[in-house]
Amino acid sequence: MKPFPKIHDIYVGKVVLSTVLLTWAVLLGLDFMLSFVSEFGDVGKGRYGVVQALAYMLLTVPRRAYALFPYASVVGSLMALGQLASTSELTVLRAIGLSRRRLSIAVAGALAILTALMVINGETIAPEAQRRAESLKAAAKSNNQVVAEYSGLWAREGDVILSASQGQERSAGNDSWLELRNVSLYQFGADGRLVSIAVAGIAEHRPGGWLLRNVTRTTFHAKSAEKVQIPEERWESKLDSSALMSGTNRPRYLTAKALHKAIEDRQRNQLDAGEFEAHYWGRWFYPINVLALCLAAVPFAFGSLRSGGMGKRLFIGIVFALVFWLLQTQFVELAKVFRFDFRLAYLAPTAVMLAVSALLFRRRSG
Repeated sequence: MKPFPKIHDIYVGKVVLSTVLLTWAVLLGLDFMLSFVSEFGDVGKGRYGVVQALAYMLLTVPRRAYALFPYASVVGSLMALGQLASTSELTVLRAIGLSRRRLSIAVAGALAILTALMVINGETIAPEAQRRAESLKAAAKSNNQVVAEYSGLWAREGDVILSASQGQERSAGNDSWLELRNVSLYQFGADGRLVSIAVAGIAEHRPGGWLLRNVTRTTFHAKSAEKVQIPEERWESKLDSSALMSGTNRPRYLTAKALHKAIEDRQRNQLDAGEFEAHYWGRWFYPINVLALCLAAVPFAFGSLRSGGMGKRLFIGIVFALVFWLLQTQFVELAKVFRFDFRLAYLAPTAVMLAVSALLFRRRSG
């Protein structure tokens, strides 16, 4: 085995990297512009103006880059290899001893650099920037003061301060609502004196307003205190649920470490952790999926891409990425419904694509 890398490996890697970066920039730019235009629907609400919308969008760039990279990598790789094939450079490289296996290693080695950077980004910059973006947007749109830190969620409306240990967006059918757990409501009088404390196991914000469940309310009088238990009561409040959502633990915005902790907490309390598990294992399989998807696309460089133009390469790359995304999405949803291991759900589409690639590899002539 010749030492790695050789000059031809470096050349292939440079072509792949440059094309992937260009494709990535185009996809990210399109996604940014389309999303920025959609933000104008919220401009004018509260203090949320064009400047705030632009700041929000800029903070979401690391998360968008992380999400778009797998698709940019497969489309960019196919376009780069197709370019090498159409100019007969692959034929020359094969003539000097570059095998298909060696070509695959060169492509994987180049993409591994960007993949590693994206994994680091997905565990550090992207979650924190997204959290700040959501907080910025919610604070600008709402006149309520909301602070969400690692200690939990805190919000204020008038003379009432709300505290919650955790929250989650929930849905059933076409309905969706915000659910807060371990909620405390502190009500103060005009003189700053604590008037009452209401502790609720669950607080739900639905279209009709807030609903508190399992409430223990303590009311403080001049020389006494009164405690009552209330199974369920409504809380008349104009507190904006979108502002509170910025402080809830959205699984897709958490790091792998935070997701693992959330899974343990929910399992300990006998709560459904499926959404958190799906995103947790998605983080682990992210680098595997990127490299496997690009390796599965390599055989096309030895056949159909050789005689096709850029439009054909782009079309094949988009279809390839779309099929993989649809397969994985369906398997993950099936895992949620039938409650089988999410690792199998993420591994199955990768195995299917690699199996197809192996069959194509055998059928392509050098």
